[in-house]
Amino acid sequence: MLISQILDDAETIRVVARNGGKTRIINGARSVYSLAMEAARTGTGLAALIERKGFGEAVDLDAAYKKGRLLSPINHPDPAHLHLTGTGLTHLGSAATRDSMHKKLNTDGAEQLTDSMKMFRMGLEGGKPAKGQMGVQPEWFYKGNGTMAVAPGAALMSPAFAQDAGEEPEIAGIYVIGDDGAPFRVGFTLSNEFSDHVTERVNYLFLAHSKLRNASFGPEILIGDLPSDIKGSSRILRDGKLLWEKPFLSGEANMSHTIANLEHHHFKYSAFRQPGDVHVHMFGTATLSFADGIRTEAGDVFEIEAGDFGLPLRNPLEIEKPVKVAVKAL
Repeated sequence: MLISQILDDAETIRVVARNGGKTRIINGARSVYSLAMEAARTGTGLAALIERKGFGEAVDLDAAYKKGRLLSPINHPDPAHLHLTGTGLTHLGSAATRDSMHKKLNTDGAEQLTDSMKMFRMGLEGGKPAKGQMGVQPEWFYKGNGTMAVAPGAALMSPAFAQDAGEEPEIAGIYVIGDDGAPFRVGFTLSNEFSDHVTERVNYLFLAHSKLRNASFGPEILIGDLPSDIKGSSRILRDGKLLWEKPFLSGEANMSHTIANLEHHHFKYSAFRQPGDVHVHMFGTATLSFADGIRTEAGDVFEIEAGDFGLPLRNPLEIEKPVKVAVKAL
């Protein structure tokens, strides 16, 4: 089952679902967030709760997308309580690009093993522990709160000071935190973990800066298990023409970590188990246009798709105007 959120003609949020057939409004669902919290509070599976509520009229999801009426597939009434986070070096092959960005040499000119490659090897050796055991912790980063989330079809805004504006096609887990602090997974979705790879390449300690950018996810959330072998496509359009395209792989068959291990190492922190919060946690990628020498420009359109996840995720690129910040003493 795939679920998403749209705005109807009266500017009211409608939660819609499809399961191989028409897309229909879910009766009595005010938002995906309220639906997920109801499922958590009642101990009802999300799909079962949706079936119990029943369905109303059919909607044209493609038409809503074209009209700019698709919302992020989950949000929070207070954007400060939605957390955008992610993890990297989790996919087989993901170390190659990062390693080339962070090559180091000994004083005699011999190549050293980079920190990226060391972490990648840690994942290969300990990222898929036996059931019930704890695996090695992955790389982790923070992208911001809900104010940084961009709806499907809306523009990803790159700061004027950024040195690069590059896509990262990823699968993200969507979570809500129950009233008792227990995390619940709503499902999985496509995401564009938009980053500044040039800034990151200057110095690996700039990774945190490079990740504080917009992110987009959706348009639809896949309820249920994550397919083990996901095959998708990532592309960039310029002036309506294809500039770059490459397949990307995800799912545990193509990863050095299990989803359970990545989830454990995110939610082991009590700060991320605050009742009522929403988490969008991105699981990493091995495919970047930056690795192929692509430099994006304002007006370029990113498009990420994979068959299991419904409609493709599209976002144009815009560049913010320069801002000078001056702090005043109180």
